[in-house]
Amino acid sequence: MREPERRRAIEAARAVGNGLGLRGDVAIVLHDSNKLSLRLLPSDVLARVAPAAHAVAGFEIELAQRLAAAGCPVAAVAAPGVHARDGFDVTLWTFYDTASPEVPADEYTDALVRLHAGMRGVDMHAPHFTERVGAALAIVADRETSPGLADDDRELLVGVLRDLGASAAARGSDQLLHGEPHPGNLLATKEGPLFVDFETACVGPVEFDLAHAPDEVADRYRGADPELVRDCRLLMLAMIIAWRWEPGDDLPDGERLSAEWLAALRAGVSR
Repeated sequence: MREPERRRAIEAARAVGNGLGLRGDVAIVLHDSNKLSLRLLPSDVLARVAPAAHAVAGFEIELAQRLAAAGCPVAAVAAPGVHARDGFDVTLWTFYDTASPEVPADEYTDALVRLHAGMRGVDMHAPHFTERVGAALAIVADRETSPGLADDDRELLVGVLRDLGASAAARGSDQLLHGEPHPGNLLATKEGPLFVDFETACVGPVEFDLAHAPDEVADRYRGADPELVRDCRLLMLAMIIAWRWEPGDDLPDGERLSAEWLAALRAGVSR
């Protein structure tokens, strides 16, 4: 977030926490992107603050609560519901101290298997993963939206998003997914690995989730189609490149990362 929106978001989180008896005398910024993640002290809860226009907080917290009730390895909600304040939606979660920098591959795989099993029993509407692919395709297919994208790069991205998106949808078996279960969304806590950040939950094949996880996890995941995982990795790479060309994207060092990812995508498609 940009100033002064960032300052307003912090004050909104503190006000909501204080109003619920969860004091936020000190707010430590843990992550700052399209939403703000804060550690509120001395209550020691995690506040996630998003512009109300995003309209995803209610979906995310309801899904997390349903998954927790189903016994899935997910971070717990500290205060139910979405709390509106000064144009922001604030949700409050349990804060976890991490037990190690990363989750070992076998524990990661077990946690993802358990998450997917629990998700199969949760009846909740979510968009199909091809909707996200379509949104990425719309960015790179429109020259007015992404005027700085080179013609050969545009052709590559359009082809991958169009063709692999359709192919993956036709080959996989659909179920509810996390959407982005990459290492940054899996906490290594003393209670074991716990998934966070469900705003991108979608419906699709488990291979789409595995494309966001380390190679060792996909290799250990029983029943996964290795070729579909490979194609979904290329699809995921094309999607994150497309987001860099979205108007208003301000990912730090985004231009350099986009160039590196394009080179990796081109090499992967060649193979």
